[in-house]
Amino acid sequence: MFETIKRLYAKTGDTTIVANAVKKGWITKEQYKEITGKEHS
Repeated sequence: MFETIKRLYAKTGDTTIVANAVKKGWITKEQYKEITGKEHS
């Protein structure tokens, strides 16, 4: 799932997609930071 979310973010630049993936438990907060370069709040 991490790679899928990473690809979606690369195409759209939409952090909402990545944040929702954290909320759903698909990726961790650390993976959020790895994908976006920002801390998850």
